[in-house]
Amino acid sequence: MRSYYIEELNQQDMEKIKKSFKEKKLDNPLDNLYWLPLPQKFYTSEQKEHLSSCGPYYFPLELGKNWLKAELLIRASNKIRCQCITYATPEQREYLVQWINQLLAENQIFI
Repeated sequence: MRSYYIEELNQQDMEKIKKSFKEKKLDNPLDNLYWLPLPQKFYTSEQKEHLSSCGPYYFPLELGKNWLKAELLIRASNKIRCQCITYATPEQREYLVQWINQLLAENQIFI
């Protein structure tokens, strides 16, 4: 699995991230797993075509004891397997990295 991984976060920083995820309503039914919605302007043509049957789309985020992992496999909300579920394009990847960098800056987390 390809992912964007940030480690060596302290407990205080982890609590800030968790709180921020909850405020942004990124929760999902599983503990320590979150869903970052992918804005439609970044959808591929196939994701746009499949939006009504498969979408919306999101990046899975996971929090561990002292780390944050963002999977680069874009998931669909309504299907587990489909051609529209693919690894992020360069533009989608850039969106994810910038989003995480902004999250860290907003919470004054310096790594």
